[in-house]
Amino acid sequence: MSIREGSAARQHSPILKTMHISLKDKVVLVTGGSRGIGKAIVEQLAAADATIAVHYRASQASAEHLAERAGNDSRAFQANLVKAPEVQELASAVLAAYGRLDVLVNNAGLSFFESPDQRESEWLSLWQTTLQVNLVAAAHLCRAFIPHFIRQGDGRIVNIASRAAFRGDVPAYMAYAASKGGMVAMSRTIARGYGKQGIKSFVVAPGFTHTDMAQKFIDQYGEELVMKGIALNKLTEPKDVAPTVLFLASGLMDHATGCTIDINAGSYVR
Repeated sequence: MSIREGSAARQHSPILKTMHISLKDKVVLVTGGSRGIGKAIVEQLAAADATIAVHYRASQASAEHLAERAGNDSRAFQANLVKAPEVQELASAVLAAYGRLDVLVNNAGLSFFESPDQRESEWLSLWQTTLQVNLVAAAHLCRAFIPHFIRQGDGRIVNIASRAAFRGDVPAYMAYAASKGGMVAMSRTIARGYGKQGIKSFVVAPGFTHTDMAQKFIDQYGEELVMKGIALNKLTEPKDVAPTVLFLASGLMDHATGCTIDINAGSYVR
């Protein structure tokens, strides 16, 4: 067959069906799932028929309503990630409720404004809280579920980091950037260290995303500064991040384990 004939044959071949991702019978834990990026992730996973453990700290009504809308026996789980015992209790509660976990999405995060004028004790408390929620709690959940994933022979971890892990941030959010940098290193280590035992680990690194947490930055520095830093004409929304998490959770991207996927509107291109 000539090159031209081969090309013609391909043109007349059946059109591939649109890809449909189903997470039916899969259980996914999404931390910080009651609002912002976490809420959008829950909604995206629910559309793929996943059973979702929706973690929340204080927004009980929102989390329970979201879990009810998600269906598939999705439920809300409360834990304050600042407190290590509650992190372990969250992992135990999810396994007790469902008997399994297939995907862990470490999405919960916070940030504080830091200043050289702060008292040292206040600065230290800010750093400790930021690292505990953004990094240590995520590591704690990974530690809790890795043995389960190994016994199961399969498991996926999606860590929601940040552009700040690679580009850095403004000095007022140094703790936030440091915590997200640690999350990237942790995720890569898990991917390299546990791949042969069935565990895949990924990072999604959003840039500036229009959430309640981001609004604090806008109020501090102005929306014009934010818009000046991106290549597109509109800010990234939580719904722009969620489809990538679904794709990674599906198993269709397993050979990208260890990777980071940037979703930052072209504000930082590596």
